[in-house]
Amino acid sequence: MPFKVDTIFKYFKDHFSHLLKIPPFVLQISYAGIILKNNETLIQHGIKPQEIVQLELSSTNPDLYPIKRIEGLSDVSQIITVTVHTGINQYQVVAVEIIKSDFHKPFLGGFRHKITGTEYHNAGTQTVPKKIPEKVSAFSRDTQTVSQRKKLQQTTNTTSTQMSKIGVYVSNMTDKLLEPGEYFSAAEYHARRLKAVIVIQTRYRQWHAKVFVEKLKRQKQLRLEWEAQEELRKIKEKEEWLQRDYDRRHNPKTDEDFELLYNALDLWHQEELSRINQCLTRAERKAALCELLEKETQIIASIGRHRHIACLDRQETAIQAFLDKCSAPKTWRRADGKTIEMDTQFTIRARELQNIYKCIILKTLSQDERLDILLTLKHTVKVPQDPLKFYKKIHFCRNCQLYLPSTEFAIATTSQHIYRCRHCTSLENEAKQREAFLKYKCLLQRLYASEADYEDNSQIAFLMQLQDIQYLMENIWASQSVLSAWDDINDLVMVRWNKSLEWSPWNCILLTKDEAVAHLKLTSIEESKRNVQDKLKNLVLFDKATYDKLCKEVPSYKLITPAVVSERLKIQGSLSRAALQELCSKGLIKVVSKHRAQIIYTRNTKGGDAPAAGEEA
Repeated sequence: MPFKVDTIFKYFKDHFSHLLKIPPFVLQISYAGIILKNNETLIQHGIKPQEIVQLELSSTNPDLYPIKRIEGLSDVSQIITVTVHTGINQYQVVAVEIIKSDFHKPFLGGFRHKITGTEYHNAGTQTVPKKIPEKVSAFSRDTQTVSQRKKLQQTTNTTSTQMSKIGVYVSNMTDKLLEPGEYFSAAEYHARRLKAVIVIQTRYRQWHAKVFVEKLKRQKQLRLEWEAQEELRKIKEKEEWLQRDYDRRHNPKTDEDFELLYNALDLWHQEELSRINQCLTRAERKAALCELLEKETQIIASIGRHRHIACLDRQETAIQAFLDKCSAPKTWRRADGKTIEMDTQFTIRARELQNIYKCIILKTLSQDERLDILLTLKHTVKVPQDPLKFYKKIHFCRNCQLYLPSTEFAIATTSQHIYRCRHCTSLENEAKQREAFLKYKCLLQRLYASEADYEDNSQIAFLMQLQDIQYLMENIWASQSVLSAWDDINDLVMVRWNKSLEWSPWNCILLTKDEAVAHLKLTSIEESKRNVQDKLKNLVLFDKATYDKLCKEVPSYKLITPAVVSERLKIQGSLSRAALQELCSKGLIKVVSKHRAQIIYTRNTKGGDAPAAGEEA
């Protein structure tokens, strides 16, 4: 049977499975004693095109699925190769297809050569004769039915009228008297129709205007209701935030709550210190400072007592939650909606430790029972066989001089070494800076939520940490909205400057929530105002202090070059060239000499309103 050499053997099995009426998975094809795989082809085993090979077909289960002789293969063609002599010492191999057919052509006579004995027929062909086309049907329903057509005819009807005359009386009781109407021309008729059309258009436009006005009223009513709901929602969120802040300060439980207390303590200390320095002098000032120190010490001690109580309350809850989570079986949902649970060796061991912990915390145990539980705990949590595998997970804290696991260390994005653990970092913050990172944490969570809504696989935003957000807020955006200068961090969000690109520190803008919604509705950045763009470019290129120094000091130089600006402001050369071009476009400086190597500027003595320091930063 002819097949292509690039055909996979799975096609062979499917073909013979259809002929033998047996499943394809029980068929097995072998060549030269090698069992062939489904994804292999003839050409992979060195079989060339137009080559005749023999493959063995067998069944892996001959008792249930035996291979029988295939009937009806006589019509299948075969291909043989014939060597044809084309010249002196020249031969050509020709592939000849032999078609097996049961058709026998009639003998039409002929003759035989007397010397060679070759027979010659009067007529003969090597191909099967063409099939006789089927006879077209000579009958149809159209030729067996009668077509009918119905047509009405109207015949003439002779009528006549009778008038009154002598000898004939015709009654006029049923006659009607018709009076001719007013005559009007075609122009008057069309004018009357035009007037009617105008009336219809007027009424329609009146109705359409009423519908449009009613629609505007409904939209306005819905808009006012939505604005009222939004105002109530904002007020409610503000009240909830104030209530949560009040609860955090009066009933602190988490580390963030105590950071707020220490931050409030630091603000109070600075206010009292400034008041004492302004109002008192010498001995009175020293006494007031001692009293302030005593009050601060008492407040710190009170905060420490509250923290100790909160830690005890949280510790038991955290331990129970940790044990419950570790001992819970692995669960997943099947396609039919049912839940499958599976216990692993780790969950079983965690459940054993949980049972031991529950027994240890019981206070009604006798001495022997408690000793038995402690022995069980000793054998359960004994030293592992290979403690070396834990060495890479342990780091040394240089402040508290302790070896702690890696989870106790906070690693920044730019840090190369690990020096202090989380506890020492928090303790240093409470003793020196006393900063509250809760507001930056909330801002970072709002950033995570907004970036997750885009669903464009943005990654940079989820790598940001609290210190990074704090740097952007304080050093780049001055902790206020770039449009309205609103400085309440609880109302600020950090969104994309160009929403078609993923969020990054160089593609972000700090706005209020309402301003962010309006900004994200812009289809193009060019729709925003030019001064806002300039302000944002300056803020992205420089921080506030550098930009103030640029606008204040550089226009007063006599000789200004990019190298001078780069050296005095400690910025890169490309930024200095961009800054000088910006100052030149504003008229603060002017070009003195322009070469291909560099451009030399000087101060503009004719005028040019220099912006105040910090005006656009």
